[in-house]
Amino acid sequence: MDLFSTILILILLVSLSGIVVKLLPFQIPLPLMQIALGCILAAFHFYVEFDPELFLVLFIPPLLFADGRKTVLKDFIHNVREIVGLALVLVVITVIALGYLLYWILPVPGLSLAAALALAAVLSPTDAVALGGIVGQGRIEKSKMEIIEGEALMNDASGLVSLKFAILIAIGQMEFNLFEISASFFFVAIGGLAIGVLVTWIYTKLLRKVNLLTNNDPAIQIVLLFLLPFAVYLIAEHIGFSGILAAVSAGMTVKQSGIMRNAPLNIRLQSESTWSMLTFVFNGFVFILLGLQLPKIISDTYAVTNLDGSTIEIWQLCFIVIFVYMALMGTRFLWLYAMKRLPVLPVILKKPLEFKNYSIRDLWISTFAGVRGAITLAGVLSIPVEITGRYELIFIATGVILVSLVVAVFVLPILLGGKVLLNNSQVDNEVLYAKGFMAEEAIGSLEKMQNSILADVTDGIDSEIVHEVGSRVIGSLRRRTGLKDLEQKALEAENLERRMRLVAIGSERAALYQLKIRNEISEETFERLGTGLDIYEAMLTGENK
Repeated sequence: MDLFSTILILILLVSLSGIVVKLLPFQIPLPLMQIALGCILAAFHFYVEFDPELFLVLFIPPLLFADGRKTVLKDFIHNVREIVGLALVLVVITVIALGYLLYWILPVPGLSLAAALALAAVLSPTDAVALGGIVGQGRIEKSKMEIIEGEALMNDASGLVSLKFAILIAIGQMEFNLFEISASFFFVAIGGLAIGVLVTWIYTKLLRKVNLLTNNDPAIQIVLLFLLPFAVYLIAEHIGFSGILAAVSAGMTVKQSGIMRNAPLNIRLQSESTWSMLTFVFNGFVFILLGLQLPKIISDTYAVTNLDGSTIEIWQLCFIVIFVYMALMGTRFLWLYAMKRLPVLPVILKKPLEFKNYSIRDLWISTFAGVRGAITLAGVLSIPVEITGRYELIFIATGVILVSLVVAVFVLPILLGGKVLLNNSQVDNEVLYAKGFMAEEAIGSLEKMQNSILADVTDGIDSEIVHEVGSRVIGSLRRRTGLKDLEQKALEAENLERRMRLVAIGSERAALYQLKIRNEISEETFERLGTGLDIYEAMLTGENK
């Protein structure tokens, strides 16, 4: 019962966080509001025991799977060199450079180099979800955001794999061998990606069979699809591969398989709304749990630094947090600048990297966009208790998460201010071209259908009805073929038609309610017709996207 009450309270807090940020007269990013609500709840002695392994299994696979589903494979492949440069090479540079720096500056007696490297490893992954909550949608150019999101998808795995090796070395279960670690790293990463693709391919084949057997029942498909990221994560981890990369590749594979694209409309609508709700709740859980842990992390660190006779104090740790954050941002900026200046090479860099076109301001935007979040918290809390300096390391990692979020809140809007972010002219032209082409193809099909119906005497359909309906539908489509020449009038006509149809839907829905109130129709008829109106309205308003 206590667990059930805890879950209900956390869900309520997640919902309240969304309401509060809308009501406030000033803008506060949703992740920071959720952290603050978690701290407030902790002040009332509400505490949730944090199990890092359970956290990783419960929250990270579905969130990364959802991000993978939204990733456009063509764009990802186009940016793969930039993503590898940030998600792999930068992580290695950060782990080594920051690890040695922490080992030299941290005045913690008995702190090993492996423990310092472990902290550097958990600080290397970035969080695109937290970034989206800070800057909002469309504030960073699409091409830049694709690289940042691709980096965040991949560096979770590289950071956690590095952490795993560092912990094994720290507790004496593994010897440091650069070649062995590098080989294991690539083996784990490639294996995770392969498991995600293979299991998802088999899973989607089985899911299609299940859909045929259940007549495309939306509930069954959505639940089975929701279980997929957990399945690939657990299978990959059990074999010894990266479960995180397996979840990412599973999301991408599902998108490429077309199982949702070819599903009936009601399944697509329900699936999108369900996943939107789940990702909102799970993301909220992550940051509220961070807020709940924060007071205990501070109190535990304070108690440990006083009891064990440590030479380090809380205020010194706070300065170290700021210093570590500055070192992280400095390393990130220098690496971005280095990739901007990389010369063109015959094989890998025969085409310049995207960073070549970045201005200095663009480099700073990409630098401060590297905020830290959920993976960093889960990773640092998974450091075993027997490792010396564990509490100090947890304090530093938590502090860096908060500092990165707060600094991004103030710095990114300044860097983005006055910058022309989106140029929609190319997209608008593509939309006009696509609408015209689609309309021409549809008109051709309808004319063939019309002639076929008129030629088939067995149908018994009145030719006047065929001409009337055909001219009405084809006439509506013909307006789209003239979008390039009569764009304004055509768009006005489309908008007017949409408004009229929405008014008609509203009247139909009111009439349906009247019939139900008067008990002239059954509940089943009411639900069936109401669902049809909802789907039609979603199609007109575009809310199914």
